[in-house]
Amino acid sequence: MRWRFLLRPGWVALTVVVICFSVAAFTVLAPWQFRRAAQRAERNGDIEHSFTIPPQPLRSVLAAHTAPTLATEWRRVEVTGHYLPSAELVVRLRSVQDKPAYEVVVPFRLADGSSVLVDRGYLLPTEGVRIPHYPSVPGGEVTVTGRLRADEPDPQGGEVVQQDGHRQVYAVSTRTVSAATGVRLEPGYLQLVEGAPGVLSALPLPPLDPGPSFAYALQWITFGSMAPLGLAYFAWREATEGRREGGGPPDRDDTDDPHDPPVLALADRYGR
Repeated sequence: MRWRFLLRPGWVALTVVVICFSVAAFTVLAPWQFRRAAQRAERNGDIEHSFTIPPQPLRSVLAAHTAPTLATEWRRVEVTGHYLPSAELVVRLRSVQDKPAYEVVVPFRLADGSSVLVDRGYLLPTEGVRIPHYPSVPGGEVTVTGRLRADEPDPQGGEVVQQDGHRQVYAVSTRTVSAATGVRLEPGYLQLVEGAPGVLSALPLPPLDPGPSFAYALQWITFGSMAPLGLAYFAWREATEGRREGGGPPDRDDTDDPHDPPVLALADRYGR
């Protein structure tokens, strides 16, 4: 009967919360972090592998009208054609090595008539938030080398901002650039490498460390295990204290003399 308190609404609610948290920790949160760790490890392996392969022609790596996948992203490719400077855009609210930055993207027309989006690299703002002056793309036919990248999701749904004499967008997205410029683009884009014609400051590669995801997954497993153990401990404490208060003899101060009058006993207890 001493466990009847577990049927109280507060204890029932606490038990449900603990069970739900533990189930979520083991079935959702920890697996999610394990997947992130595996994806990062795969991405790091693809980047490291790309250094061992010389740049290949774009169409030998990626078929027309095909978006880059995990197997092809970060591969170095070469394309030959000419830039379309009238369709150049600036990508705002970027961060490069923990510094605020802009990126510059421009369509590139290939010899077969198709167009790909090229990320020229980044610019550091001047006067706090202003876009600095930067060189134009070279004219005529050029051959450029870049890394294949998948389109980014656009958090602003393709919004275009006109500021400082530049059209600005919020993501490196071929859909957004196509809608803003009218140039039909192949999915995915090229991130220019250092020394490529038209590059500004080449974007650095992401860190190749494993990241904290694996440790986070282990933490969720630990939390999911500790929650029911904590609930069991507090329930045991409640049951034990309830039994002591309900059935055990009251504690008695050894300094009390049973023969003392009540007034003297109280005086002794509270510092006479």
